[in-house]
Amino acid sequence: MKTLKLIALSFLLLPIHTEAQRSKKKEKEPTEFVNDKEFHHLKWRNIGPFRGGRSVTSTGVVGQPNTYYMGTTGGGIWKTIDGGITWLNVSDGFLKTGTVGAIAVSESDPNVVVAGMGEHAARGVMTSMGDGVYKSTDAGKTWTHIGLDNSRHISDVIIHPTNPDVIYITAQGAQYGPSTERGVYRTTDGGNNWERILYVNETTGASSLSMDMTNPRILYAAMWQHRRYPWTMESGGKDSGLYKSTDGGTTWNKMKAGLPEDFGKSGISVSRANPEKVFAVIEAEGTKAGVYRSDNAGKSWKQVNSDRVTITRSWYYMEIFADPQNENVVYVLNAPVLKSIDGGKSFSNISVPHGDNHHLWINPNDNNNMINSNDGGANISFNGGKSWSTQENQPTAQFYRVITDNLVPYNVYGGQQDNSAISIKSRTNDGGIDWKDWHSVAGCESAFLAFDPDNPEHVYGGCYQGIIERFVTSANTSKPIKEYPELGLSIQPKDFKYRYNWNAPIISSPHDRSTIYHAGNVVFKTQDGGNSWNVVSPDLTKNEKDKQGPGGGPYTNEAAGGENYNTLMSLVESPHEQGVLYAGSDDGLLHITKDGGQNWTNITPKGISDGIINSIEVSPHNPATAYIVVMRYKSMDLKPYVFKTNNYGQSWTKIVNGFNDPHGFVRVVREDKKRRGLLYAGTETGLYISLDDGANWQQYQLNLPIVAINDLVIQDNDLVVATAGRSFWILDDLGAIQNIKKGNNSAIQVFKPKDTYRIFGGSTSRFVPGVGQNPKSGVTFDYFLAKDIDTLELKLEVLEAGKVIRTISSKKDKEFKSWEGGPSAPQMLPAKKGYNRFTWNFQREQLPGVENVFVHGGYSGSNVAPGNYTLRLTLENGGQSETEVTILPNPNVKSNPADFKEQQTVLLEIENTIRDIHESVNNMRSAKSQLKIYAKLLKDNDTAKDLLDKGKTLVERITTWEENLIQPKQKTFQDVINFNNKLNSQLMHLKGFIDVDEPKVTQGSKERLNDLMKQWNTFKEERDAIINTEMAIYNKQFKDLNLPAIIIKN
Repeated sequence: MKTLKLIALSFLLLPIHTEAQRSKKKEKEPTEFVNDKEFHHLKWRNIGPFRGGRSVTSTGVVGQPNTYYMGTTGGGIWKTIDGGITWLNVSDGFLKTGTVGAIAVSESDPNVVVAGMGEHAARGVMTSMGDGVYKSTDAGKTWTHIGLDNSRHISDVIIHPTNPDVIYITAQGAQYGPSTERGVYRTTDGGNNWERILYVNETTGASSLSMDMTNPRILYAAMWQHRRYPWTMESGGKDSGLYKSTDGGTTWNKMKAGLPEDFGKSGISVSRANPEKVFAVIEAEGTKAGVYRSDNAGKSWKQVNSDRVTITRSWYYMEIFADPQNENVVYVLNAPVLKSIDGGKSFSNISVPHGDNHHLWINPNDNNNMINSNDGGANISFNGGKSWSTQENQPTAQFYRVITDNLVPYNVYGGQQDNSAISIKSRTNDGGIDWKDWHSVAGCESAFLAFDPDNPEHVYGGCYQGIIERFVTSANTSKPIKEYPELGLSIQPKDFKYRYNWNAPIISSPHDRSTIYHAGNVVFKTQDGGNSWNVVSPDLTKNEKDKQGPGGGPYTNEAAGGENYNTLMSLVESPHEQGVLYAGSDDGLLHITKDGGQNWTNITPKGISDGIINSIEVSPHNPATAYIVVMRYKSMDLKPYVFKTNNYGQSWTKIVNGFNDPHGFVRVVREDKKRRGLLYAGTETGLYISLDDGANWQQYQLNLPIVAINDLVIQDNDLVVATAGRSFWILDDLGAIQNIKKGNNSAIQVFKPKDTYRIFGGSTSRFVPGVGQNPKSGVTFDYFLAKDIDTLELKLEVLEAGKVIRTISSKKDKEFKSWEGGPSAPQMLPAKKGYNRFTWNFQREQLPGVENVFVHGGYSGSNVAPGNYTLRLTLENGGQSETEVTILPNPNVKSNPADFKEQQTVLLEIENTIRDIHESVNNMRSAKSQLKIYAKLLKDNDTAKDLLDKGKTLVERITTWEENLIQPKQKTFQDVINFNNKLNSQLMHLKGFIDVDEPKVTQGSKERLNDLMKQWNTFKEERDAIINTEMAIYNKQFKDLNLPAIIIKN
């Protein structure tokens, strides 16, 4: 292993020299600058799934039994105040990295919460580092970074029980190389200053820390000698050990008596019920591994249990927790949760919602109350683990890759870490995207997925160890189709017939969707659904046998597949040319074939050494252009590596100017399908874009959380991202970004919306726990304003066949009045400097109401039919611009043009009638008001007695007429059950029946409308008689008395 270390060190030194050279070059100024704060109402939406991802830390709050915090791997910090019924993120906008390794709440001041960043379960795949320590002093509302930036992976946080300014942090440190930022750290001033109080060396970090809460001067620490390589995990050696301090961490003594001389990872926990008892779980050679206990506060130890279940896969677990109220109860966390009631001598399983367990907080005042963190999220128990809260309300899934189909709406597919691969709808006709809207498909957690996007009946999905299966969607069945189905678990990769990456590529040919490619260390091809495979490449890796040995050591092997090396990591076929394929490996090689695999050429760019070629993108605009992304974080190099070729890889240009996050190495790049040279990059901490083909990059985050982006795909002009900790997110309609122009000085500019399907459904603007967000229903309209318009009015008009059917203004309607059961406040048009977005919801102008009258029905204007519409934007004193939009029928709804035409005719008749009714009632009410006023004025006028009698009769006549049309007794929604619904409600109710997705108007609806129109015609005739006869007589008499007549507006 010394040789391997020297090789890795030489690779480590190389990028330092490269960076030094690069830093001397003057960075180019972006030719076009993008400020994402100038994009208004353009927002990402989280579609879910709400199926929890990995959490390695969580905590309760003493004295608040329903309040808990969960630290997630990639997804930030979440809080529940209702015992786990709902979880809300409390760290967005504050953290600069997303993975939390440890979290603690002060027992003396629950407002103080401290989080250590960087996952301590040190995986070789899907693991992100952190940037130090964050602190909240307001119970999670805000967070401040308080240091230890380079600690990378933090395993524990402990806060002094009576002094919240005294905090201890255990820095496990960097995974892939030596680092001095390891050990135990202490602050006595709330994080303003830190001192390292326990340090062994640059390869030994602190894996566990426990405090005697009855005497906080006493601390126990576990130190872990470890290092990862891309191909193996070294866990253990002479520098691992258990330590004790009796002076608050100022000095430490290594405990030896009864412990193995050399060991690996360990966890330690002192009993709060009896501080003389201290428990440890230790990775060691053979039967020396297991659970140890000291009954004299660490002076001596004895092994009490050597069951394999307590120490398997040691680098991933080794967590132990003493019950705070019962000195004989201790928990060990591994794949299962294990509980001992006899001081660690024997253990039994406790059922939890998910396997792979990493943390357990036990309420010191109630040992039946606990919160557990595992690979499926966090769950809470109030009965000692007999039952737990759900994890199916946490949108913290980690996805390796993303792919979509071409259905309408399209579906999003990906493999979720430590769960299944899924297909989830990008939108629904309901109020959100929930559990009924996704299902499992082929493959497992690490799946690449492939299918015919036009007909995803057969889905091909992968799993670790090269497993691949074909899933039949309609039958909900799957069949394993691995090329050579040997069991790879526990076997050294050098002994495999084929080597596969944990996340082995699978693609379908864009030229023949029945052709499926699967990549191991070679490329496989099938054209019969996987029943037979052909090898169509030589070994396209470096095939270094010395890096294909055990995946772990010296005590614990790791052979699940995550450490398989010399494998292919990326594979793509050109969408322009059949048989042109690129293949990238995890050891720094890139190859191309132009003849379907008969001949391959090495086209690896210089300067990537052993980097992981994680992403290959063939330009949708030029068959010779491709972009690749190389990751070198496993060589302790966090710099971005993005390359572009314009000649099939004969030469490469490095395009990384503008990536400025020290933790934000790049994972994936995609090119926009409409605008050539517009690139999107997913990094370790978010999204970047380039407007000039990679010459310059700028962060473009909007409301997307700080999270690692593993993959990107563009579908229907939407940008879909797979995150490592926040599930799937979609940025709807890239039109605004595609139309960014330098020096855009036009007062207003509108951008043509994409063709829009007439699909309904939506979501509230606020986050709803457990439900993914739909886009707003309607036409997404983007426009640009060169400057703030201040008091000027911006107006959007929607025209159908040249006629304005809807107007939206930037100015508030000051005359609008609201009441229960009345019309909604008019939408306001966004009008800020920069890029604005408004969604026209397919609807015509809102119907008028009758003031203070509750109506059972909606006032919204009817939905327009598929067709072409004009959007005209007018700025007061500033010009006008317009564009066209095409609304397409929902292909999932049975329809034809004749049905839509009839539906629209009927809806317009209903709307015109409702409008006529309400305007008539409002006018008649105005007349009644005038009659009553005149009655008061003329009550003492003897010559007006007859006129007063006529006026009284007229008021009664109008009231009787009105009561046939509206129901003034209804004041709230339950009143519709108690008081008769009148003609206006009947018509609005019928409108709701007809104004639906499927346009065909039922015979019953036609008959009902016919009957209602007969009623209205009768009442309309009565209205006209009142106005033209009775009111005319009244007005004539007024005129004869030289009094002003009653005014009817219309």
